[in-house]
Amino acid sequence: MALVLVVPCDAASHAERTTGTAPHARVPAPARPFGAVCRTVVDGSHVTADCRNPYPETDHVGLHVECERWWDIDADGVRVEAGPAQHVRLTGRCWKEVRSAWITHQR
Repeated sequence: MALVLVVPCDAASHAERTTGTAPHARVPAPARPFGAVCRTVVDGSHVTADCRNPYPETDHVGLHVECERWWDIDADGVRVEAGPAQHVRLTGRCWKEVRSAWITHQR
């Protein structure tokens, strides 16, 4: 008895093509710089943030203020559009002390 193994010609050529090295992974494109540069100052119960956008893409910045006292209402400011080479000023406040303040960015 003889055992005959028949391999389709397409499978044989595929095996020859795939042996050797693994396929190359795609290298992601570098991320484009984005985001306004902001400086936040807390003075007593008042918060001021000055933001300047040095990039060509518009950034929507928002000021968030967390108050120290439990009864004092925290505030999330309205997002403001900071276009290319534009300067914006955001303000917020608490009735008493400010616990923390930060800026968020959105494309």
